[in-house]
Amino acid sequence: MSVFSVTRLEWRRLLVRPLAWVLAALTLAWLAWNFTLLLGNFLAGQIQRAAAPDGPGFTDLVAVPLLGQLAQLAFLVVPLLGMSVLAGERRNGTLPLLFAAGVPASRIVWGKYLALLGWLLLWLLLTLAMPLVLAHANHLDWGKLAAATLGLALMLAALAAIVVACSSFASHPAIAAAAALILALALWSVNLGAQMAGINGGAINWLAMSSHLQPMLRGLVSSTDIVWFVLLIVLALVLATRRLDADKERG
Repeated sequence: MSVFSVTRLEWRRLLVRPLAWVLAALTLAWLAWNFTLLLGNFLAGQIQRAAAPDGPGFTDLVAVPLLGQLAQLAFLVVPLLGMSVLAGERRNGTLPLLFAAGVPASRIVWGKYLALLGWLLLWLLLTLAMPLVLAHANHLDWGKLAAATLGLALMLAALAAIVVACSSFASHPAIAAAAALILALALWSVNLGAQMAGINGGAINWLAMSSHLQPMLRGLVSSTDIVWFVLLIVLALVLATRRLDADKERG
């Protein structure tokens, strides 16, 4: 069984799970409501902004804040959506069946991860479609929007990797969700103490996810930020693979 076979199987499971559809419906409805509010505020302030041509526009006041709302929801949605990818297999006793079929642990991990990531990227695209619908009537800053979209995609990919790793170690999906939520929040806010002390550089700030996402939301793309997300994804998936290898050897 190839990685894509595992991905296709997990994707089908996501499509028939009520939780995935409920999360998609509720979050998109919430984001659509926030988009309406942001758009209303933008239209209400057009006259004042007309006197300042270099002021913030549709991208800064509507599109990027909407993506910021999605980033906040992701801390809850991703753990709930991915908590069962491996912990559920272990709890239902189906994980040994995959091992018995000769599927390597790395293919299981990557297949589950790619299926989860595909759902999350579709969620991002549906959110992004809201401001894009009005692109013909506004002057979008395509560069800033692309940078913000890249940042959100990397964040979703990192959160998905974290929940897959937590699910590989947990014996119950709820434990995996709680662990992923705590780890994600810890990574996001690890530098809050340093910022309150007036320290804006150093290793503690480099470790924080917020330090790498927020510049992208402002339109600044750095190779250092991209590498940080890639390293986190690889580390999480390697840990998940090693955990499944250990389970396979014990089984």
